[in-house]
Amino acid sequence: MIEEVARHTGFDRIGTELPPSSLSGEYHSTERRKRALRRSLSALGFDEAINLSFTELTNAFELIPEFVGVSENNLVTLTNPIIEEASRMRQTLLPGLLNSIRHNINHGIRDVWLFELGRLFAANEPGVLPREREALALAATGGMVNADQAQAERELDFFDLKGAFEAGVAAMNLPPLEFALAEAAHLQAGQAAAISFRGVHVGSIGRLAETIAGQYKFRQPIFVAEVDLTPLLETEELPVLYSPLPRFPSILRDVSLLLERKITVAELLREVHDEKVEHFVDARFVGTYEGKGIPEGKRSVTLRFEYRADDRTLRDEEVDEIHWRLVKALQEKFSAEVR
Repeated sequence: MIEEVARHTGFDRIGTELPPSSLSGEYHSTERRKRALRRSLSALGFDEAINLSFTELTNAFELIPEFVGVSENNLVTLTNPIIEEASRMRQTLLPGLLNSIRHNINHGIRDVWLFELGRLFAANEPGVLPREREALALAATGGMVNADQAQAERELDFFDLKGAFEAGVAAMNLPPLEFALAEAAHLQAGQAAAISFRGVHVGSIGRLAETIAGQYKFRQPIFVAEVDLTPLLETEELPVLYSPLPRFPSILRDVSLLLERKITVAELLREVHDEKVEHFVDARFVGTYEGKGIPEGKRSVTLRFEYRADDRTLRDEEVDEIHWRLVKALQEKFSAEVR
């Protein structure tokens, strides 16, 4: 009908500019955070994957906490699917990413780093719209390839994926994630961790279990992670604070502690910050040592402490007093020995 009116009126009489409008388009409130997340992961070498929202039924993967306990009756099923094997709305992003990795490996690309942002679905009672959650998933395999280099310098590991998650959350200007040793149905035992945000479990990270890797015919380690992104997008951003550059130098002190292997570096750093000692600036992880001279079941962890005063240069005696107060607190809390 519009074409007929235009033809009779004359195409040459129709203006080329858009009609005036009193409304203006704008991004969704979460779009700016998602763009910051995408830029951060891309800068780390990840490529974004976009897979179908439809998938085949699979019980091999542990779902995000919001969907834990969802049964086959809670799946959103299409009545007239385009592809017979993809008749359900996805409840996890991982199968799509693993299929993408397999496709790349089959074409001779061994080093693959992928991430995906997308929605997950779970059915409610009849007559109620399905539940939807925003999710982020990462999957990587192969080596760590630096810019302008054709060959990987080393094989990637768990901490590469963990660091990518932490960098992405920092880019969104949100509180840091927390990681704790855990088990997941689709992850290798002993190489898996639960991801928490502000004390709430939101996902998991680790090495893909051998049973699932065998189903995809992977012959190299695959590291995967998935989190429920909805609570992160709903959280208020941290305020951006500025301060002048320090006028006085910092003083550094290193300490090596002999600890039980089950004690994490995150626990040590949390305890140090909770002490709230005057002139204490920060503490960082330096490294660990296991081997000759270290008892079985233990390891040596080295931390670096930074101290600084805003109005003067600290004396060594002052720093020693503050430093050993923190060290003694760690000794008492974790039954640690100073090496």
